[in-house]
Amino acid sequence: MKDKRVLYVSSEVIPYLPETEISSMSFEAPRMINNNGGQIRIFMPRYGNINERRHQLHEVIRLSGMNLVINDLDMPLIIKVASIPKERIQVYFIDNEDYFKRKATYADEEGNFYKDNDERAIFFAKGVIETVKKLNWAPDIIHVHGWLAAFLPLYLRNYYGNEPLFENSKIVTSVYNQGFEGTLAKNTIDKIRFDAIDDEAIAELEEPNYVNLMKIAIKNSDALIIASEEIPKELEEYINTLDKPMLKYHNMENFSQAYLDFYSEKVLK
Repeated sequence: MKDKRVLYVSSEVIPYLPETEISSMSFEAPRMINNNGGQIRIFMPRYGNINERRHQLHEVIRLSGMNLVINDLDMPLIIKVASIPKERIQVYFIDNEDYFKRKATYADEEGNFYKDNDERAIFFAKGVIETVKKLNWAPDIIHVHGWLAAFLPLYLRNYYGNEPLFENSKIVTSVYNQGFEGTLAKNTIDKIRFDAIDDEAIAELEEPNYVNLMKIAIKNSDALIIASEEIPKELEEYINTLDKPMLKYHNMENFSQAYLDFYSEKVLK
């Protein structure tokens, strides 16, 4: 993986959020590539429960200041950055006052799922892509973790399909068992239609639940990693119908060589 560029896009990364399968792997995989001579960038949302002072986040003025259109509304994009101590790894944070200021990740104190989680996911996907364009950093691999990042493969392939920076990028999606109950807003599909994305590409979002969200990500990816010991049966069956490179589950202790081999032999072949 020497000098290969890997972009990690995740809904959660330690040490900024509590330890979960997603947040742990979203730290361990980039660290492993970094230690093997690869170049990495990590992006995650800047949720309001991330302590900016403790983690020394600061705004990158030259990358901020753009507006993203989400469902006909102009939403300002703010980019912050921080370094993971002792690791020589920088993390970029996608921020917006309306979407990410509240003091929790996906739900309020009563456990009610935020009604605009669909817009937050669209904003995150577009924000990452626009920022990478500004950085003029062409990734060899884009590795997606977590459902809030699941619209990125869809937007990259359908909305930014003619963007030369990404023409050789391969998308890998990790499929976890960490989803959500119920559905995103019922009109999620209309908000994506607003971006002139073809109905056929988003048919699954008529019912925007976790499984269908991941199906959209999987469909628009070049390769897949099973990242939990068990994943929803419907996703397992769906993946088995596809002819895409797929890496079976490896736990945190023994994933390194498996991921390295998969990236170099299956994804970048």
